[in-house]
Amino acid sequence: MDEYGGQVRRLSEEKKSADTAEASGAPAVAGVPKGPNYQLKYTLAGHVKAISSVKFSPDGHNLASSSADKTIKIWGAYDGKFERTISGHKQGISDVAWSEDSKLLVSASDDKTLKIWEAATGKCLKTLKGHTNYVFCCNFNPQGNLIVSGSFDESVRIWDVKTGKCLKVLPAHSDPVSAVNFNRDGALIVSSSFDGLCRIWDTASGQCLKTLIDDDNTPVSFVKFSPNGKYLLAATLDSTLKLWDYSKGKCLKTYTGLKNTKYCIFSNFSVTGGKWIVSGSEDHMVYIWNLQTREIVQKLTGHTDVVLCTACHPQENIIASGALEDDKTVKIWKSDS
Repeated sequence: MDEYGGQVRRLSEEKKSADTAEASGAPAVAGVPKGPNYQLKYTLAGHVKAISSVKFSPDGHNLASSSADKTIKIWGAYDGKFERTISGHKQGISDVAWSEDSKLLVSASDDKTLKIWEAATGKCLKTLKGHTNYVFCCNFNPQGNLIVSGSFDESVRIWDVKTGKCLKVLPAHSDPVSAVNFNRDGALIVSSSFDGLCRIWDTASGQCLKTLIDDDNTPVSFVKFSPNGKYLLAATLDSTLKLWDYSKGKCLKTYTGLKNTKYCIFSNFSVTGGKWIVSGSEDHMVYIWNLQTREIVQKLTGHTDVVLCTACHPQENIIASGALEDDKTVKIWKSDS
């Protein structure tokens, strides 16, 4: 794997052949609530390599983007205004996440470390060392005192924010860990891996409480808890998103139509207007589904490479998206619904 292998969240080395993006929008379906009407508002240029992650701050004011160029950039969420560049990692960054109070950022890098940053100043407060391969994914717990990380070393680690010490190493998977996420009270962690499993962990004890396995063991490229904490949204490299009731171990909904066979593409719950599922795609578009009916309600065109990451604003109908190295931009889209 090349130096920038991890941060472009790539599984295979082969370069994707460029696809022609389809026209945006979807036909209205009788009896289905009106879809969103996201339109491009801002294109944010500045990163010099692939965008690996975009995240809105919980207070809604800022957007953080991370990149294979080893930097994090902070932008105004509402006006797209560039605020600052945060530097310090020695290799590309695969993920960035905010603390619940919007004051801290954590980043996961191919240099095998995580770093905790003060968002307002860009000052590095702590470097978290222990992973033995690329660190691929990271998140704060809602209380802001713990960080969870996943790595190509196949482990999940839990870190103390104040001290920067590793509290637990979970021998989580038998392949690289593609995503880690706390539930809304922080009591549970979910992890996903190229080994085809999603696992749910007890944060306090580090015990595995449940393993979700689908029939065919397709690599799981992303997972996160739903806002209410009852469901999991999981992406697999067969161009499928699934909504799971994890307590029953049952798949409730399947979302298809996107192209996703190579990269670890983020997906989201959009709950500020209608209830949508949002994901990037390898055909250079952002896909939006009606959560209940599973219909594609909108496709956003404009990016010129794989859309790796998307994020939904916590208060407004705003989506951010970021794309790979033939594009290198972050885009901000807004909708009435």
